[in-house]
Amino acid sequence: MDHFLLLLGALMVLTLKVISCAMSYNDGLLEEEELREAQKKNRLIELPSFTEYVGYCLCCGSHFAGPVFEMKDYLEWTERKGIWAPTEKGPAPSPFGATIQALLQATVCMALYLYLIPHFNISGLNSPAYQEWGFWKRLSYQFMSGFTARWKYYFIWSISEAAVIISGLGFSGWTDTSPSKPKWDRAKNVDILGVEFAKSSVQLPLVWNIQVSTWLRHYVYDRLVQKGKKPGFFQLLATQTTSAVWHGLYPGYIIFFVQSALMIAGSRVLYRWQQAIPSNMDVVKNLLVFISFAYTVLVLNYSAVGFMVLTLQETLALYGSVYYIGTIAPIVLILLGNMIKPAKPSRSKARKEQ
Repeated sequence: MDHFLLLLGALMVLTLKVISCAMSYNDGLLEEEELREAQKKNRLIELPSFTEYVGYCLCCGSHFAGPVFEMKDYLEWTERKGIWAPTEKGPAPSPFGATIQALLQATVCMALYLYLIPHFNISGLNSPAYQEWGFWKRLSYQFMSGFTARWKYYFIWSISEAAVIISGLGFSGWTDTSPSKPKWDRAKNVDILGVEFAKSSVQLPLVWNIQVSTWLRHYVYDRLVQKGKKPGFFQLLATQTTSAVWHGLYPGYIIFFVQSALMIAGSRVLYRWQQAIPSNMDVVKNLLVFISFAYTVLVLNYSAVGFMVLTLQETLALYGSVYYIGTIAPIVLILLGNMIKPAKPSRSKARKEQ
């Protein structure tokens, strides 16, 4: 089973690389003015050689769990071009400090996961004792089970981040500070504190599975938006559905990502309300910020159950055991958002002129 999961993870990463390489080459055949900024940045003018293509697909350190990166970045790294080219700053920055930091993070994540998993796991969700608990204890156990499961992914991504950083490919440029310092964000796949303390569900794609979220935005979400029009719920749902299919054709995955689309749409309603609050009503605004945070952690950990158990019957049974609270809450917010539409926050005349 472990060998199958390793193979599955490798094929998932490979799928994204193959698609991005093909689409970037196709972008290179189009007129530049037709392209978005991300397409211009990543387009391939020439077809990579077979050796370059295989090297990109099977690049050590990112093969089994990511992170996903662009073919153009890989080629520039191998050829020491772009940000990897020698500059007046001197030799390439040392990756050892950032690598050690990533390894220490991986150690902490695995230690916390091993401590929590005996107490909060899938077996507990299916135990007879769980069925005898009241609503609040069931909800708390679901919450902690989702929280516990994430630390396994934090560990895996931290190890992958360390591998890509030590290779040098994780280098992403220099800071604007004086003196400038090297940045190693290219391999960063998760911002742990950003996930656990996200004030809005909208922030989650920016801090969780970061490189895949970026891939989905560039290759699915943005390309579904017609020129001159704003993205809506359709683009969000289509992107999340694509992510679900990519993870695997399990009902739990599909339900989880549909839940994610609802969760983000509900957060957008809270954000619009928050922005409409006058600046002299800080108490109300801070209350909405707290509600948005509580909503995010509640719906995220509720939704994670589908990602963990995968089957349709178990997912619906566990959602039902807490009265579908994590599904009802975002739907209610979306409906209220259509009925209660706050006025857009006014801008000063000076800002309008700018």
